[in-house]
Amino acid sequence: MRQIILDTETTGLRVEDGNRILEIAAVEMVDRKLSPADRHLHRYINPGRDSEEGALNVHGLTTEFLADKPKFADIADEFLRFVEGAELIIHNAPFDVGYLNMELGKLGRGPITDYVSGVIDTLKMAKDTFPGKRNSLDALCDRFEIDRSGRTLHGALIDCELLSEVYLALTRGQDSLLIDFATGDAAADAASFSQGRPRKPLIRATVPADDLAQHEEYLDVLDKSVKGTCLWRELTNPPAEAQ
Repeated sequence: MRQIILDTETTGLRVEDGNRILEIAAVEMVDRKLSPADRHLHRYINPGRDSEEGALNVHGLTTEFLADKPKFADIADEFLRFVEGAELIIHNAPFDVGYLNMELGKLGRGPITDYVSGVIDTLKMAKDTFPGKRNSLDALCDRFEIDRSGRTLHGALIDCELLSEVYLALTRGQDSLLIDFATGDAAADAASFSQGRPRKPLIRATVPADDLAQHEEYLDVLDKSVKGTCLWRELTNPPAEAQ
């Protein structure tokens, strides 16, 4: 499964105001593992206009810095070849997709969805998982204890790298737990529980009540991500006849 974590920086918030893309990054992930750095695409782009003050304060990319960079038209073919056939993972996808469609439209190209297999919006995923909570990229990094200490300004590449960790954390559920039980005695234990015949006695750890409460909260998140009961709960709460 080939996926591309994608992010853009732009001259302003509203594409309707004539703003343009000035930085784009695409980080490849295959079977939930990040590819080597030479399989990443990162380009600064001369947007042909100044950034709005608010946007400049976010990304710090000045008109002078971007003056000698290629136009979007110069990198469009390279970008489309890189993302072709992949599934895009974007935080607040409507924003980036709107800008990509605008830039491609100026070149007489179809929308980005003509070139990729689909688009996942991690902001929507986060809102579904954590309703009523702050779900910005920064907030999710804090919630999942992802280190963002090296990020002083927003940049497309570093935001892609952070988003890759957030996406894996958001989707860490039954599939990833099954991987943990895929080899050795652990696989046999998992299978024996499903058959109601545990190979080994279940020994529960004695830990402070606060730690147990935090563990249960995390399992609640896993339950939501798999829309049911996560494998860990199934294994630690086998049917009565199996105990």
